[in-house]
Amino acid sequence: MPAKKIINEAKEKMEKAIEATRNKFTSIRAGRANVSMLDGIKVDMYGSDTPLNQIGTVSAPEARLLVIDPWDKSVIPKIEKAIMQSNVGLTPNNDGRVIRLMIPDLTAERRKEYVKIAKTEAENGKIAARNVRKDLNANLRKLEKDGDISEDDLKRFEDESQKLTDATIKMIDELLAKKEKEITTV
Repeated sequence: MPAKKIINEAKEKMEKAIEATRNKFTSIRAGRANVSMLDGIKVDMYGSDTPLNQIGTVSAPEARLLVIDPWDKSVIPKIEKAIMQSNVGLTPNNDGRVIRLMIPDLTAERRKEYVKIAKTEAENGKIAARNVRKDLNANLRKLEKDGDISEDDLKRFEDESQKLTDATIKMIDELLAKKEKEITTV
């Protein structure tokens, strides 16, 4: 039945919305060193932008320290420049072999900013889920109009669509609550 296929595709898209929100949350600082904080940083290497984790080893040996150990030591200045331009709020220090990034304590004001950013990302995830629901319902109505499904089936599938959307939004809210707690915990 084509309706089931459409619903399964919508489920996959909603799972992707949850996963995208989860990924966005990992790049939001919470006062603790996390290698995923640097995931969005790209370094200009040989004329192309290369992700930082493909240039060297990124580790978090301590709660407030990130260490980048590039395989090619000559790119250290380029890595430092990319970190400064990325606006992650960290200042790189190097000893000629590795780059150290000290994670400063978050001020109350900065924590509020990060919570706002997290809420914005969560809302973007919810909007994506609602858009998937809108498209799903439009496709189901088209099937009903074409005579592929009955009016009763349409109603049942729309209810299923709403339950799927509610579950997705609930999951995003849970991720947000967890991230907020992580950010506000001193």
